[in-house]
Amino acid sequence: MFPLPLPLNTALQVLTYEEFHTLITRIEGILNSRPITPISSDPHDLNALTPGHFLIGQPIHAMPEPDIIGVKINRLNRWQLIRQCHQSYWRRWSHEYLSPLQGRQKWFKLSPNFAVGDMLIVEAPSRPPTEWRLGRITEVHPGSDNVVRVVSVRTQDSVYKRPVVKLVRLPVEP
Repeated sequence: MFPLPLPLNTALQVLTYEEFHTLITRIEGILNSRPITPISSDPHDLNALTPGHFLIGQPIHAMPEPDIIGVKINRLNRWQLIRQCHQSYWRRWSHEYLSPLQGRQKWFKLSPNFAVGDMLIVEAPSRPPTEWRLGRITEVHPGSDNVVRVVSVRTQDSVYKRPVVKLVRLPVEP
């Protein structure tokens, strides 16, 4: 049902049926918000197809909430406990989901270079649950060996220069 076990702090707590259902529903939102592929090949379009499009016809978004990961469990009320479990799951799952997609290879095995127009997920450690920072490559900066290690990425905010190790190509291109 879920690709990862629930966070450890959930295993140490006894949740009521309603609390557990709320937590599972919020985790379902995380799983159904991940970008799958760009909706169009237009370089100015930063929208990606998500499982939420198939379920409700639009992407799934969550309301921003304060980060309470560092708060001790005995200081949380029940709703904050559910939010903390949700945030903990998001951090772990998004990290473990993005790491294999980066596909870092040893130097003796060449991987395809990033190209202008590729749609990417820009790694941002402090992003809230179900928020994926998407961007498109506007310019590549190859090194002396013709391998791209730095690219210029256009996001909704502006254009950034980022190393390719902080970027993840969307799993499927149209």
